Amino acid sequence: MGEGRSLAETPTWSVATVTTAMVAVCFLVERSIYRFGKWLKKTKRKAMLAALEKIREELMLLGLISLMLSQTARWISEICVPSSLFSSRFYVCSESDLEDLFAGGDSGPMSASNRSAAVETAKELLGLSANHCPEGYEPFVPFEGLEQLHRFLFILGITHVAYSFVTVVLSMTKIYSWRKWESQAYPMSSEDLQARRNRMMKRQSTFVFHHASHPWSKNKILIWMLCFFRQFKGSIAKSDYMALRLGFITNHKLPLSYNFHKYMVRSMEDEFHGSVGISWPLWVYAILCIFVNIHGLNIYFWLSFVPAILVMLVGTKLEHVIAQLALEVVGATDPCVGTQLKPRDDLFWFGKPEILLWLIQFISFQNAFEMATFIWSLWGLSSQSCFMKNHFMVATRLVSGLLVQFWCSYSTLPLNVIISQMGSKFKKSLIAESVRESLHSWCRRVKEKSKRDPVLSRLGTTTTSTCSLESTVDETDETNTIGSGTLSRCSSRASLEELAADISDVQENKTPHL
Repeated sequence: MGEGRSLAETPTWSVATVTTAMVAVCFLVERSIYRFGKWLKKTKRKAMLAALEKIREELMLLGLISLMLSQTARWISEICVPSSLFSSRFYVCSESDLEDLFAGGDSGPMSASNRSAAVETAKELLGLSANHCPEGYEPFVPFEGLEQLHRFLFILGITHVAYSFVTVVLSMTKIYSWRKWESQAYPMSSEDLQARRNRMMKRQSTFVFHHASHPWSKNKILIWMLCFFRQFKGSIAKSDYMALRLGFITNHKLPLSYNFHKYMVRSMEDEFHGSVGISWPLWVYAILCIFVNIHGLNIYFWLSFVPAILVMLVGTKLEHVIAQLALEVVGATDPCVGTQLKPRDDLFWFGKPEILLWLIQFISFQNAFEMATFIWSLWGLSSQSCFMKNHFMVATRLVSGLLVQFWCSYSTLPLNVIISQMGSKFKKSLIAESVRESLHSWCRRVKEKSKRDPVLSRLGTTTTSTCSLESTVDETDETNTIGSGTLSRCSSRASLEELAADISDVQENKTPHL
């Protein structure tokens, strides 16, 4: 009896209690996600709603992995392979670590027979043994080892989702602190031209002076060192925001009253939608980490420094982009410096601003991987195991990961959100979601009518131009031609009404007068 009891030999009240608890917890989580999604839909945050759907997909994937491991663990553990294929060189813990685990940290002398027995017992505790195979053979992966792997993958997925959520919360907190600067930019449009130019000159001069006055800024090598130190002073200053905002607006021929802050928020939500979840390259990276985690290499300890190096590298590059934009306008005579900023993809590595976002996503995953490894070690292994033996390494990994994640979320990622707009293209979030929906609805109606009515076939270019808003648009495409008029990048509902009126006029002209 005991552990070998079947369900038929278990009291029904205990089975019902466990079932009730599991169903209640799962139902609570499912309803919470549903309510949160309903609120996102009500507030028209479609990008965040899509991100929530990806979280659901990841939870479903984790559930499928959990189901497969639980159902196939016994079968996999019964697969026997020759013992010659196994070598202690590829163990996570060395044999001396296994001896210490069995002895409870006692460093007293042990005989050869006791040492061998200790190693085997410790292997059973860590799931490295439990041999049911004939002599000369060992299980491909023992049952207890599969259970520990099951727990690790589950913790990794949950930790990554939690880290992604915390990252967005901290980033949004920082970005929303810039909203007061956006509101201060509006009164300039109501002032007379000379007063507006004077205010612009003062702010843009501050921007140029801050980034181009240092002697190191003139040297192509020393400027990188200068940018490295600048990233620790803060995310961005008011003069930087005003200059970059004006440069973006003038470069893409938008009105000065355009809400650049809302555009950044929509862009951030879209990027979050694309970064939530563990993509297949990250799964491949996680598998490689598991494979090379051999005792003696301390691979997890050295990998814990990778996020710190990458976050400083990304921060330096972002500051370098700002410095380049400022240096290009040094000595300019135009009072509106913002109009002389030249946002373009060449400012970024390989001409791809998205590379910086990919690195930030990798930093978040690596930090989540470190935390998942620590939680898994506490949950499933002994405190004396090789994962937890060196307290200095464990503390260094945890502290480094937490500090880097906070800095990346609160400083580097918000800076990347605004600097990534300095490329040659703008994102589809340039136009509000409601306007995009109206455009696509109008696009579908024109398509249907043009199929039935040859007179409307001349409006066929509308569908291509309007539906192209789903992707990023190059700066060379200043306007999208629609029939006899144009649809500017700052499309509004008024322009939609005019276009609808044009279509009505065409239909009236086609109708014969009685």
